[in-house]
Amino acid sequence: MSSRTGPASPPTPRTYSRRASLVVLCAGTLMTVLDGNIVTVALPAIQEDLGFSAAGLAWVVNAYLIPFGGLLLLAGRLGDLVGRRRMFTAGLAVFTAASVLCGVATGTAALVAARALQGVGGAMTSAVVLGMLVSLFPGDREQGRAIAVFSAVGAAGGALGTFLGGALTQALGWHWIFLINLPIGVLAWVAALRILAPDRPDRGDGVGRGADHPGAALVTGALMVTVYTIVGAGDRPLGGTLALGALALALFAGFTVRQTRAARPLLRLRLFRSRTLTSANGVQVLMIAGMYGFQYIGALYLQRVLGYSELLTGTAFLPAPVAIGALMLTLSARTVARFGPYRVLLAGLTLITAGLALLGRAPVDGSYAVDVLPALLLLSAGFAAAMPAVTGLAMSGARPEDAGLASGLFNTTQVVGGSLGLAVLTTLAASRTGKLTGAGEHVVTATADGYRLAFSVAAVIAATALTSAAVLLRPRPSSSTPATEAESGTHEVRDAFNQPSPNGCTHFRISGRKPS
Repeated sequence: MSSRTGPASPPTPRTYSRRASLVVLCAGTLMTVLDGNIVTVALPAIQEDLGFSAAGLAWVVNAYLIPFGGLLLLAGRLGDLVGRRRMFTAGLAVFTAASVLCGVATGTAALVAARALQGVGGAMTSAVVLGMLVSLFPGDREQGRAIAVFSAVGAAGGALGTFLGGALTQALGWHWIFLINLPIGVLAWVAALRILAPDRPDRGDGVGRGADHPGAALVTGALMVTVYTIVGAGDRPLGGTLALGALALALFAGFTVRQTRAARPLLRLRLFRSRTLTSANGVQVLMIAGMYGFQYIGALYLQRVLGYSELLTGTAFLPAPVAIGALMLTLSARTVARFGPYRVLLAGLTLITAGLALLGRAPVDGSYAVDVLPALLLLSAGFAAAMPAVTGLAMSGARPEDAGLASGLFNTTQVVGGSLGLAVLTTLAASRTGKLTGAGEHVVTATADGYRLAFSVAAVIAATALTSAAVLLRPRPSSSTPATEAESGTHEVRDAFNQPSPNGCTHFRISGRKPS
């Protein structure tokens, strides 16, 4: 008796949880964000243990920032070519291994080299996260919520890094600010391989012929020279800084020419035809410049003027991540959906400007509850509103196939803005303090005056971001149905976040204008 066996049924395709994927992406982002801030409070302990000079100590920070900022754009494009999941997991592996090397370093050169390798891994991981996120959550409401969660993790991680840096350094030693990344990195790497869905890379010609190697060399060199010029501006003569700036401009010019002539350019210049994408990145540079400078100088004000310890300084910053996380997770997405990213961005930048202006009057005998905490809460609320709004606007100006590149560009402008703000504000504070101490002023009084100047200039930078956003990002009404001012927020959200394309992916646009 024979039995007939029917054709084998095709295997059931594996399903991937978008929420679990969001957790993995946020975990990878949290590691890199923490590492950009956690080292700040530990710098005195590192200097004492390893024997860094005063000038050399800055390279513990700069060695991370330069490759991180310089490689973001290239890593974003390579993510489009080889697959964003592959780039993300490779970056996690490099970053985790480099963290261990930092933690076991016994000399200055070893620590600086390991920090540079950390910057490489951080760039690989960070450059593709936003591109993966907007692909995972194509709908307007769900994408708004996902961006709010992602922004909350990034923003809160920055402030949390200051607390963890102080706590770990005081309790266990500075080595543990790096070694703590080992279990987190391994877990995130394993989870990424199991949870993140494989993505379809750009099948144009693959990495070998599709990455535009001359263009990659030019833009990476230009970005690295730019960050190096900014972060070291206060330690070299003006002529040297101007020469490096001219070199960076020449490399950028060469890269631009290369992109107009290359058959398969690294950076599709059509990206910058989007008014929304270009303007949002410009506004972010100014916003991050003010906020990053506050974070660094605020910690110094608490330690050098108010006399706080490392642990107490980190604890004083804890209200920031709590407020940012709570506001972003509960209000940001709903607020953007109701009023539109343009209005929410303006409101957030207004609060940031007010908070920095309030710090501009912080006295030498100041009180945390009166002179610091109110400003900290204003800045937290402003950042919780502004960051998801500007992120959504920047990414909405990119086509789906350019999402990795747009993500790398967005992260690059963050690094440039942070480096620029840190260099300008610390130089102004040091110059003001030096003049006053030279005139016989008490060192603590002079230091407080220098910090007040820096906070005031940061407020001016934030006000410039507010003005720029109001002018450049104002939504344009659709030509078919002119929108009134009262209606513009609703039209903007609908048009910005949910435009389906023929291939089923989300195709973004702003105010009825297709991105070029």
